[in-house]
Amino acid sequence: MRMIDIIQKKRDGLALSKAETTWLITQYAIGEIPDYQMSAWAMAVYFQGMDKTEIADLTMAMVATGEQIDLSDIPGVKVDKHSTGGVGDKVTLILAPLVASFGVSVAKMSGRGLGHTGGTIDKLESIHGFQVERTQADFVQQVKDIGISVIGQSDNLVKADKLLYALRDVTATVDIIPLIASSIMSKKIAAGSDAILLDVTVGSGAFMKNMLDARLLAKTMVDLGNAVGRKTVAVITDMRQPLGATIGNRLEIAESLTVLQGGGRPELRKFIADLAQIMLGLAGIDKSIDAILENLSNGAALEKFKKMIEAQGGDFDELLTSPEHKTIFSKTVVSTQTGYVTSFDALTAGLLAMRAGAGRAVKSDVLDLDAGLKIFKKIGDYVKSDEPLFEILYNKADFDVEKESQVLLDAISISDEKVEIKEIVEIIK
Repeated sequence: MRMIDIIQKKRDGLALSKAETTWLITQYAIGEIPDYQMSAWAMAVYFQGMDKTEIADLTMAMVATGEQIDLSDIPGVKVDKHSTGGVGDKVTLILAPLVASFGVSVAKMSGRGLGHTGGTIDKLESIHGFQVERTQADFVQQVKDIGISVIGQSDNLVKADKLLYALRDVTATVDIIPLIASSIMSKKIAAGSDAILLDVTVGSGAFMKNMLDARLLAKTMVDLGNAVGRKTVAVITDMRQPLGATIGNRLEIAESLTVLQGGGRPELRKFIADLAQIMLGLAGIDKSIDAILENLSNGAALEKFKKMIEAQGGDFDELLTSPEHKTIFSKTVVSTQTGYVTSFDALTAGLLAMRAGAGRAVKSDVLDLDAGLKIFKKIGDYVKSDEPLFEILYNKADFDVEKESQVLLDAISISDEKVEIKEIVEIIK
């Protein structure tokens, strides 16, 4: 085969065969295909797209370029969850132990944050002593022993995806739904779980800005997962405003701990319970929302979280005693109006938290694990003039908090009319 023929075939809108796709990915992974030809193929895909068979072939070819996690020694159905990213997204921190509290094994590999989106692994690293890097054997054994483990993604998984994503990032070919879907699903498939819940976020704080693209991505990934033997369900969730009441690494751990103790914002608890019901259903377990919420209140989910933290070297007692760490500086931002919050731009809040130190503008940035944003009022909440809306926490002496406070005020709208928002917009099976 010749790469130029494959590029031309895709440029002309023709579907590649399985043999051609496998050759393409295999040769690229071992360095036989240069970046300039691979970028030409990616651009051809950008304009011509891929059919379902091609996407499935591409995904499995990428899976084959790295190690695959074998979870067969763990009894029962193993479930996994993936989010396409958002602002204040601490779902995994609560959802994984909640699902595990019903006897379903959760073996999850998570990533780090970049830009306005936070990473689960960064948040877990804000817990003193917590180890995100584990051997495959330790990972599997921990799930067998306590039913849950959340670790960093292995560098040995899906080598082709790492190479291809880096190339797409500098050639304006990131936002291609077939390549996004295959990138996500290749890692999920290689991670070894039997069933997958996909949280596809949509709105200002998400990568998918509109429902059309979110629905297409969700449907593509669900079809792909089911086609390769993984029972897959996607939910499209609203990311027009931040999730929960905090943005920031240690802050989100503290909020998660509150929810796992039966507290927190009611809509966050209900959202987590809805997701847990779907994940449990994927494992063949039927539980009511009330029964699921009970495991947040009775300590069952918290006990799973404690066992995971301690099994991975974390100091749970320190976390329980001091869930938040104080920053050098803080600023409370109050409302200048009275009424209901009707809109809240998630992207603006996420970028502000990043500038305060809670996120990375580039991969090499060092995080301030304690910095971030507390949110006191969200869409649908009533606020009085001079009542607190936010608290900004930061350690940077050069952070222009007065300017940033006005940025936050400009990010919300307040009126006399109450607006309601629901977290799950649509479920795709």
